[in-house]
Amino acid sequence: MSETIAGVAVPDSPPAREATALVREAAGEDLFHHSRRVFLWGMLKARHRGLAPDPELAYVGGLFHDLGLTERYRTADRRFELDGAEAAYGFLRDHGRSEAETRDVWLAIALHTTPEVPLALSPEVAVVSLGVETDVLGRDLDEFTAEDRAAVVAAHPRPDFKNRILRAFYDGFGYRPATTYGTMNADVVAHFDPGFERDDMVRRIMGSPWPE
Repeated sequence: MSETIAGVAVPDSPPAREATALVREAAGEDLFHHSRRVFLWGMLKARHRGLAPDPELAYVGGLFHDLGLTERYRTADRRFELDGAEAAYGFLRDHGRSEAETRDVWLAIALHTTPEVPLALSPEVAVVSLGVETDVLGRDLDEFTAEDRAAVVAAHPRPDFKNRILRAFYDGFGYRPATTYGTMNADVVAHFDPGFERDDMVRRIMGSPWPE
């Protein structure tokens, strides 16, 4: 039977159940609860905006969006967003989803740390960023009733979440700092590592092999 939280039905298909088990095992409790909240906030905000993402695709997008931070799925020299996107792509293709559907989830995860762009794409892409912005940054909290907020946090608690998610970010990509170039992830590395020197777009342009 499908679980309903704050009026949002959590998908209960075989792929959704498999995704739940996979992420709970690979990610640990903090990232698992965060990822489920991302799905719930995203679906509530999508509803407010008249968007109707495919629930199963939105669920996999929400659950897999931080999978690239985990030991099992992270790589040595690729952006963590791409690690999670590739994992979701393979998972959905293995479960019979079309190339177009799977590509939307890939984009949702690959772009979830890129402001604004996902919101101009399909509902399946937008829903993940909508949820991430609320859970990490507190954006648009006034869109939710007190009852819905309480229901989501009761189902998926967020104790000391601000500090824990920052640590999870750093543990997930701090060892590959070059992959944070051009994203807000560089802010996280700088927070934990005072000696971190950010790459710089102006420096790249001025130091390019072009003579002028």
